Amino acid sequence: MRLVRPPPLLLVSAVLLAVAPTPARAFYLPGLAPVNFCDKDTSECKSAIELFVNRLDSVESVLPYEYALDDHAAQHAFPFSFKKDEKCKRVCDRKYDPKKPEEKQKLDFLKKSMLLNYQHHWIVDNMPVTWCYDVEDGQKFCNPGFPIGCYITEDSRPKDACVINVSSEKFLIVLQISFCKIKRLLLRCLAFCFRYTVSPLDIILQELKDIRWASRWDYILESMPHTHIQWFSIMNSLVIVLFLSGMVAMIMLRTLHKDIARYNQMDSTEDAQEEFGWKLVHGDIFRPPRKGMLLSVFLGSGTQILIMTFVTLFFACLGFLSPANRGALMTCAVVLWVLLGTPAGYVAARFYKSFGGEKWKTNVLLTSFLCPGIVFADFFIMNLILWGEGSSAAIPFGTLVAILALWFCISVPLTFIGAYFGFKKNAIEHPVRTNQIPRQIPEQSFYTKPLPGIVMGGILPFGCIFIQLFFILNSIWSHQMYYMFGFLFLVFIILVITCSEATILLCYFHLCAEDYHWQWRSFLTSGFTAVYFLIYAVHYFFSKLQITGTASTILYFGYTMIMVLIFFLFTGTIGFFACFWFVTKIYSVVKVD
Repeated sequence: MRLVRPPPLLLVSAVLLAVAPTPARAFYLPGLAPVNFCDKDTSECKSAIELFVNRLDSVESVLPYEYALDDHAAQHAFPFSFKKDEKCKRVCDRKYDPKKPEEKQKLDFLKKSMLLNYQHHWIVDNMPVTWCYDVEDGQKFCNPGFPIGCYITEDSRPKDACVINVSSEKFLIVLQISFCKIKRLLLRCLAFCFRYTVSPLDIILQELKDIRWASRWDYILESMPHTHIQWFSIMNSLVIVLFLSGMVAMIMLRTLHKDIARYNQMDSTEDAQEEFGWKLVHGDIFRPPRKGMLLSVFLGSGTQILIMTFVTLFFACLGFLSPANRGALMTCAVVLWVLLGTPAGYVAARFYKSFGGEKWKTNVLLTSFLCPGIVFADFFIMNLILWGEGSSAAIPFGTLVAILALWFCISVPLTFIGAYFGFKKNAIEHPVRTNQIPRQIPEQSFYTKPLPGIVMGGILPFGCIFIQLFFILNSIWSHQMYYMFGFLFLVFIILVITCSEATILLCYFHLCAEDYHWQWRSFLTSGFTAVYFLIYAVHYFFSKLQITGTASTILYFGYTMIMVLIFFLFTGTIGFFACFWFVTKIYSVVKVD
């Protein structure tokens, strides 16, 4: 069995991912049952406990590598028997001759990897082998993985793992698995040899009766840093956002109600005064926007991402996509994106037709290839860098062909089907007619001009996600586990509400100022949240990460740009749909000539 790190492109699709805390004691997955172990193999249990190796990674580098650092050899399983202790069992040997240039290069690479704090990732019974050590205030921190070795400088100063274990030559690795009775495994004797050989492995089985199978992840999750702070910060953020959203909704309802009542009363009186405000632009409110083709394509791709994100988070809340089910989150997101080509084509076609467009072939082709093509081109360039660096995260050529096949053979035809039905239907009916001659827009104040309004519009949506964003980036770049999908789903709903209300509020101000160009502005106002996302990602890179090397830096910002594009389409589509509903609603209930 070979366990390969999920490709970063799939991580990107989940960025947005993209989740609120369900209790850490809920990792019994539907369809994932405990595995029973016993002294001898039977039909109900097995005696061999297989230890599998995964990739090697580091918080100081974006580049993961195969388990065999030096030669990309196939990863091997290390079997041991149930209830049978192993005293310093040698699992493998590797010798290097510094006199040979090729082997000296491998040895130097191994030393550099230790200097960059690369870590092993082993798995037993679907549980990660964790490195536990004491931290401040008598607490214990458990890291899913353990160093390949600790580095001692030429002047005999220990670094990192050596400093943590300065009083002992051995690491203590704690692993909880689902034995019939024995539920903890201690792997001792991992005194790493830094010169020519790999250290022996000492396996000791101990029984702990107070640990249930369903809660075997608890010791990892409860020891993660900032867990308790995260709960408080998220709840505090949600309360503030809900309060602000309620205030915005109340102001909008009260103001709009008074406007509608006043305008209708004016129309019913014989000496009606001259109209003013947003009612004056009723003859231009549905005038097709400039670059309507591009806007419709963005709306189609944004709809595809919006539905994909909602369904993915919904399954995550049900427990199907927890850390115990490796790779499921990314797989679910990609499969959903491929299958959601029909809604993308339909939405793009419907709005393009309502904008008066007639180049339906160009529209459907752009919907199928523009945004996905940008993402794939960025990802392909990043993959070339990974190939050049010999990283295990590099996607093989065959996998790239498979991704292209899914795109061209499934997603594109579904997009064409959706576009066919979208163009076949009649154009969207608007509640008011559009005048032939555009109305002149008066001079605007500072806060109703396009750029200030767009910049202000993304602040509130970003404020409700930046705390979750910190922990999501930690899970991607700092190799920490992310498990609070319930909170993330709640934050997703709050983000949708906040983007909608903030965009509607600014749209109302612009209409009152007799500026009827709302289509692109509504998309960009909400989509500007992605710019704040980018700024925060840059801040996170320089303040939180310890990444070194040109390749790792390029990879970080390359994948970040993919996430920013996806988030831009996602939030922009929310803002446009909200304003479209708002504008259609108010001009359908007000009497206009």
